[in-house]
Amino acid sequence: MGENKKILAFGASNSKESINRKLAKFTAERIDGVVVNLLDLNEFEMPIYGIDNENEFGIPKKAFEFKNHLKAADAIIISFAEHNGAYTSAYKNIFDWISRVENDVWGNKPMFLLATSPGGRGATTVLEIAFNKISIMNSNIICQFSLPSFGKNFSEDDGIIDVALMAVFEEQLNKFKEAIL
Repeated sequence: MGENKKILAFGASNSKESINRKLAKFTAERIDGVVVNLLDLNEFEMPIYGIDNENEFGIPKKAFEFKNHLKAADAIIISFAEHNGAYTSAYKNIFDWISRVENDVWGNKPMFLLATSPGGRGATTVLEIAFNKISIMNSNIICQFSLPSFGKNFSEDDGIIDVALMAVFEEQLNKFKEAIL
């Protein structure tokens, strides 16, 4: 892969110790020869999206900044946290605002959608929601992986420690790497 390729990665959570941010970072770091831009959603806090807010105050500067990060990337990695079976409000609010900047939210770029949670389902419900929504808006390669029981299956030093899960992860990662070559 050329050194010019840029990967945007973030955990779709505003938790300061986000396990999804850790998984997104781990994933991005497994791709050699790329420049990684790891975002923290806390840096993009904006008023709750609503047409009244937009009409009165316009689209916040931070929405344009986030959108510029997306535009500058050659590929995108998102790891979704699950709140009550859906997106976190932090992610959903950013998504709502950036969709007002431009209808083409993702720029038809290769994406690797991840999810993890402390529980045994690994946030599969939000991953399914995200894949279904994003695949309507993006016809490029969209890879997926869910890591259940984060505390048991992930180590800060070694990454994914369950051999079977690592094999599934690597298969999806290789498809993602091929898409960004």
